[in-house]
Amino acid sequence: MSSYDTTTFEKDLHSLGIQLEQHQIDQFMTYYEMLVEKNKVMNLTAITEFDDVMKKHFIDSLTLCKRYLLDYRLNVLDLGTGAGFPGIPLKIAFPFLDVTLVDSLNKRVLFLQEVIEKLGLENIRAVHGRAEDLARDAAYREKFDLCVSRAVANLSTLSEYCLPFVQVGGGFVAYKADKAEEEIKQAEKAVKLLGGKFREDSLAEFHLPDSDMYRSLVLIYKDSATPKKFPRKAGLPSKEPLH
Repeated sequence: MSSYDTTTFEKDLHSLGIQLEQHQIDQFMTYYEMLVEKNKVMNLTAITEFDDVMKKHFIDSLTLCKRYLLDYRLNVLDLGTGAGFPGIPLKIAFPFLDVTLVDSLNKRVLFLQEVIEKLGLENIRAVHGRAEDLARDAAYREKFDLCVSRAVANLSTLSEYCLPFVQVGGGFVAYKADKAEEEIKQAEKAVKLLGGKFREDSLAEFHLPDSDMYRSLVLIYKDSATPKKFPRKAGLPSKEPLH
C-alpha cells in the first residue's frame, strides 16, 4: 500500500474519541484507494484529494458517535449510501455494528460489494433497491435499530423514506451540511404522521474538527409503528413532501 500521512486523520479521530488499531487505519487507506480508482470510471464523489476525503467523507461519517451511542451491536441501515457513506466508515471504526447499505444504482452496489470483500468486513451487506420498495418488504420494514442517511433531500422526504425501516424504540439520524432548525419545524407534522418524534436533544450542531465546516445531525426517535400507506409510491415523497 502507498504511504499516506495519516497524522491529521488520526488527530481528528482522537477529537471524536475514536482510537483505531493499525489494521483499521489500513482499511480506511484501502477504501480511499478503491474510491479514487473507481471514481475514474464512474461518478462516486467530487471529492478526491486525500485530506478532503479523510475529513469531508470519513470523519464526517463518523461524527455520528457524537450523537448516538455506538458501543453495542446495533442493526444499522444506511439508506442512499452512494459510495458507502456513512455506512462503511462506521463499520470500519465500529466493527461490532451490523450494517446494511442500500442504494438504487446497481453499479454503486457492485462497487460497495468489492470494498466489503477487499476490506474483509463481516456482518455488512450492500443491497440494490429503492426505499419505496424495500420498506414494504417484511425482511426490512421496522427491522433496524438505527437508520442513517447523508442523502441530499429535505427532512420530510428523508423521514418518509427512512422511518418505515426503523423499529419502535429506534432512531433515524439525518446528516445535514447546514443549519437544520427550519427543516425540523417544517418536518414536524410529517415526522409525527410517520410514527416519529423530535425531542429536545434531537439536534446536534458542530464544526468538523479543525475546520469551519458546519454540520448538523438530526435524530428522530421512532415512537410508534409507521402506517402501512407509507412510504408512498416511487417519486411522491420527493415530489410532494408530507407537510
